[in-house]
Amino acid sequence: MGRKKIDTRSLGLDIGLAYTKWLTGAENLHYGYWDGLDVCAANLGAAQATYTEKLFSRLPQGPCRILDIGGGAGETARKLIALGHEVEIVIPSPFLAERCRKNAPEAKVHEAKFEDASLTGPFDVCLFSESFQYIPAKPGLEKCLSLLAPDGRIVIADCFRSETFNPDAVLATVGGGHAIGYFRDVVQQLDLTINQEEDITTEVAPSIDLEQGLFNVVGYGLQRVDAELSVSRPRTRRTLHWVMRRFLSPRKRARLDQRLNQKTRNAAHFAANNTYLMLVLEKS
Repeated sequence: MGRKKIDTRSLGLDIGLAYTKWLTGAENLHYGYWDGLDVCAANLGAAQATYTEKLFSRLPQGPCRILDIGGGAGETARKLIALGHEVEIVIPSPFLAERCRKNAPEAKVHEAKFEDASLTGPFDVCLFSESFQYIPAKPGLEKCLSLLAPDGRIVIADCFRSETFNPDAVLATVGGGHAIGYFRDVVQQLDLTINQEEDITTEVAPSIDLEQGLFNVVGYGLQRVDAELSVSRPRTRRTLHWVMRRFLSPRKRARLDQRLNQKTRNAAHFAANNTYLMLVLEKS
C-alpha cells in the first residue's frame, strides 16, 4: 500500500490563513487595495478592507440573494450576511469549506466545483472574488446566466492575463487568469453587457511586493542557517544540498530560489503582465 500523498495545497492554505489571521484578525485570501496606503504588513488589513468596500459597491441596493462562487474562507460571506444578504457559497476545497462553515455559519455551503454543483436559483448576484480565473470562462458564465434572476448581475473581481503576458520557461510569471481578449470574446458571444468596469491593476499590484517581502524574510533565515552550517556542520550541509539536488529538478530549484531570494515577482512585473478588473455583467 503506497504512502498517502501530502496535500500541499491545503497545507499552504492552512499556513497562509493562519498567518493572515494573526496579522489582520481575518482569514482573507484576496489582494489589498493600496491607494494612499504605505505598502507594509501593518496596513494589509486596511488595504483588504478597502478592497472589500469597493467590491460591495458593485452590489444592488438592499438585501439580495448572493451566490459566492469560490468563497475562500467565508470572510466575504460573513460580511455580506451582516449587511442583510442571503448567501450561498460554492467551494471545492474540503479545507476551505470547513472554514466557510466556521466563519459564516448562516451561509449554505456547497462543497463542489462550480461546474458540478447542484444549485437552485434564482440569485440576484453571482459573485466571483478572485475565483473566476479557476473556472472555465464560457461554461462558468453560462451557468451563472441559468441561475440569475431576470434583473440579476454577475460581479467579477479578478486578474486577467493581458495582451503582453509573457510566460517564462523557467522562472514563474506572477499573475494569471483568463486571457483578457478571450474573456471579452466570451462576453460578446453570450450577449452579456459590461455595465461597470474598473481597472485597479495599479492599486492592487503592491500586494505582490508585500507577499514577496515575506518570502524574502524566510529566504534570509534559510541563508543564515546555511552559512552557519557551512562553518559548524559542513557534512550536514553537504548532505542537505545533495538531497535538494536529488529530489528537486533544476527548474524547481530555480523557482524556489526566485521565490525565496529574488525580487523578480514584484508589482511592476505583475502590472506588465496582468490586468486586474472589477466588473459588473448583466443580461443584454
